[in-house]
Amino acid sequence: MAYPSVSRNRRRLACVLLLLFVVSGIGLAVCADPLSPSAKDRQIALTVTSLLKREHLSKHKLDDEISQRSFDMFLKSLDSMKLYFYQSDIDGFAAQKDELDDAIRRGDVKFAYDVFKVYLQRLDERVRLADELLAMKHDFTVDEQLAVDRDALQWPKNEAEARERWRQRIKYDLLVLKTDDKQGAEATEKLSRRYQSFAKRMHQKDDEELLEMYLTAMTTSFDPHTTYMAPSTLENFDIAMRLELEGIGAALQAEDGYTVVKEIIPGGAADKDGRLKPGDKIVGVGQAQGEIEDVVDLKLGDVVKLIRGKKGTVVRLQIVPAESVDRKIIDITRATIELKDKEARAQVFEAGTGAGGKAYKIGVIDLPSFYMDMAGARIGLPNFKSTTRDVRRILDRFTEQGVDAVVLDLRRNGGGSLQEAINLTGLFIDRGPVVQVKDSDGRITPYNDIEAGTAWEGPLVVLISKFSASASEILAGAIQDYGRGLIVGDHATHGKGTVQSLMDLTQTLFRLPNMEPLGALKITMQQFYRPSGASTQNRGVASDVELPSLTTHLDVGEKDLDYPVAFDQVEPLKFPKLGYVNDAIINQLQLQSAQRRKDSEDFRKVLENIARYNDQKDRKFVTLNEEKFMKERAELNADKEEEKKIEELNESNGLEIKRDYYLDEALAIAADYLSQLRAAPAGQAVQVIQPGGTARTN
Repeated sequence: MAYPSVSRNRRRLACVLLLLFVVSGIGLAVCADPLSPSAKDRQIALTVTSLLKREHLSKHKLDDEISQRSFDMFLKSLDSMKLYFYQSDIDGFAAQKDELDDAIRRGDVKFAYDVFKVYLQRLDERVRLADELLAMKHDFTVDEQLAVDRDALQWPKNEAEARERWRQRIKYDLLVLKTDDKQGAEATEKLSRRYQSFAKRMHQKDDEELLEMYLTAMTTSFDPHTTYMAPSTLENFDIAMRLELEGIGAALQAEDGYTVVKEIIPGGAADKDGRLKPGDKIVGVGQAQGEIEDVVDLKLGDVVKLIRGKKGTVVRLQIVPAESVDRKIIDITRATIELKDKEARAQVFEAGTGAGGKAYKIGVIDLPSFYMDMAGARIGLPNFKSTTRDVRRILDRFTEQGVDAVVLDLRRNGGGSLQEAINLTGLFIDRGPVVQVKDSDGRITPYNDIEAGTAWEGPLVVLISKFSASASEILAGAIQDYGRGLIVGDHATHGKGTVQSLMDLTQTLFRLPNMEPLGALKITMQQFYRPSGASTQNRGVASDVELPSLTTHLDVGEKDLDYPVAFDQVEPLKFPKLGYVNDAIINQLQLQSAQRRKDSEDFRKVLENIARYNDQKDRKFVTLNEEKFMKERAELNADKEEEKKIEELNESNGLEIKRDYYLDEALAIAADYLSQLRAAPAGQAVQVIQPGGTARTN
């Protein structure tokens, strides 16, 4: 349900870090509204609270402060823009606001069920109201405004106030659709379907999902990254880390009650079959035998479960092709899918002018995450999936190709395995500390690259954005501290300087195989620090050469989230300064880049968009006057710009690396960097790079 809000940083970040469901059959039970907590809920809640008390970095007690935070976070997760509950509902819930900590220590999560029952009742009332209001004629010439700042809103006190809130909301939604050339009956039917579909999906929410939502409201009251994962969420997390699953190979998303194909995974079963296309709607799913089940208005996760299955088995999909209204059935044989669009990929580009007038060869590595097949590593598989192994192979290939410099693109890398971040950094430095880690008892442990030698000794440029988080910041921080390479991109990285461990609740409780899965707690247990002693927490790693980008201005940094761990620092470690970068080089590169961007039409547009975006993003109201609304949208749609940037970060672009104006500038900076290094006068403490990636120091 599209709705603007300045309190949307958690939604924005989730969009970036979210792995699209990649479908890969399992019969589904018919879901009814959650009724009351089970013994399993109690067991999970007790285990989660015990682990939080014992293991969380902050050592914060589960007290009234956490209780009040949990109360607010849970209500925000259900009713972020105060559209459904009445003030009287909130007042009733608030009687338990200071008692939730005591209840959950007993394993009592009944509060979640009581609130959710009222929520579903109010949701149904609002959907009926929406249909009534959609049938009315609305005056778009009136100068009125819709409040879009959650903190400035109050829950409606009565039915009349709720009706007024929804009247304005529907006017806004109709105006948004009109900007997409949808109006009249088409627009009202689309909105009616959207509201009804949303209500149906909420009624399909099962006990497992409700418990996950409630416990996560509590765990994120300690810090933004401590979350409870239900068994199905844990399964998707494991798939994301090992980059492999069994299924058809299609990324899906929910749109107004339909399951829509977002992307076909290169090399997967659907890609090889060739009949399923992006934009197709999946309206029915069946196995090799039996009836096809209607999946319109079914939760995306449940549709995914129906489509996933063992390799070699057949799934039948009833689809409405993107370019048609006629339904057809296609059958696809499931297969093992390697998510190659999510792993490291590389390409060599030419830029600048080197010796003899020849262009430099610059190898670009796009790294979306620090992935590792944890299960494969645990059992000792010889060829388990690993970021470091993949990047080492790429660097070896670059050396064979005579590449002059490497650009490591971490702009869409939200993190991953800590060990992989350490190992990957070791491909560029010859032994030494990469990161320091402090635990909840204050003990500080350095983690070193212990492997002698490097895989790449030539110039290195690390490309970052505000979405580069966690493990990305460990690598970027170490590279900057060592003076090993140049950091280019947004003003700074995300600012996530904490380390999470995944604790399987079944193993924690029983330590036995084949027990019923209880999910896992992803818990913040440590904080990491650069070799220089500074944490990246809330600050990130600053660019040496900053490039204008809208992402710098999005409220998606760690400091924009609720209850982040505070910044601090520890004593620096001893490590060598490698001398690939100094202030003189950085200053010259900044000047050269600024001169190029001054003459760039693309960067001029970026600066204009940034100015307009900053004017819009902190607004507390949006006009519902059509003429004014359309004029504002014609200049810039802040919400659309955010979605566009997030979409760009999530897009894989197949297996190719897209060369656009931004990457062109990064390549130009790398070429300038090369030229400066090779022209360095004798005695200057910078590395002089020879062709083929070898180095000597003047």
